[in-house]
Amino acid sequence: MKKLLMLVTLLMLAFVTACSMESPTNNSNSNGESTASSGDGEFTIGFSISTLNNPFFVTLQEGAEAQAEELGVNLVVLDAQDDDAKQVSDVEDLVQRGVDAILINPTDSASVAAAVEVANSAGIPVITVDRAAESGEIVTHIASDNIAGGELAAELLVELAGDGAKVAELEGIPGSSAARERGAGFHNVAEGTLDVVSSQTANFDRSEGLNVMENILQSNPDIVGVFAHNDEMALGALEAIEAAGKGDEIFVIGFDATDDAVAAVEAGRLAGTVAQQPTLIGSSAVEAALKVLNGETVEESIPVELELVK
Repeated sequence: MKKLLMLVTLLMLAFVTACSMESPTNNSNSNGESTASSGDGEFTIGFSISTLNNPFFVTLQEGAEAQAEELGVNLVVLDAQDDDAKQVSDVEDLVQRGVDAILINPTDSASVAAAVEVANSAGIPVITVDRAAESGEIVTHIASDNIAGGELAAELLVELAGDGAKVAELEGIPGSSAARERGAGFHNVAEGTLDVVSSQTANFDRSEGLNVMENILQSNPDIVGVFAHNDEMALGALEAIEAAGKGDEIFVIGFDATDDAVAAVEAGRLAGTVAQQPTLIGSSAVEAALKVLNGETVEESIPVELELVK
């Protein structure tokens, strides 16, 4: 009898130990990177974001997470770290996880085609967010009207600096739809009204914005305005301008209306920023994905309203 009791006890201990060693559900992908999940619904939506090293995309993520929780769906977020190849790998990871739909905020509008095709081959619906994809089957694209936003920025520069004023442009990541469209909108208004003496890329990055602006100031010390394709570059440019003692001489306009940029506008340092409402973009993306999964029809393009903060 004692041997039987001992055997039962050992079996129970083994069972408890095995259970305690199982991996709990966690918020990390196979590379140990941060992911996020919310809700406990029957659908799981994957979200590949270009980078979470940018306040705009962090807010975009937060908007998506809040809506996922409200709608009761699961959300898995992966950070592509501005790496085209990693974004493809992340989407492959999401496919392996068996997600029901995939949201993609492309690192690059052309190279993201490979990631889209991975999802297409698996029969998983794809929605692009903020930046478009040049190819692949996309159910809908959700973004602000970047062309209209670029036009708003140029109009504000004309209003502040005057016709014919010498200005510079800091461009976003080459190949991204946001950079192309914001630049196109800016030049729609700037051509014939402003003298754009320099257009250089700073890859949507604050430190690059600072370095590029320092170079522009050396070759064009008489500029009176700057349009940056996002707030990170605008804030970097502002640092360079203020370090050169020209903070009161040059109007700087950004794009995104991040918290730092809005604070700079309120302090009178930044002339303005175009507000994209990333929270609304993120929530709209999750809402559209759920509609698709429920068999509802959505528009090919879902615009999110812009506003100018000045």
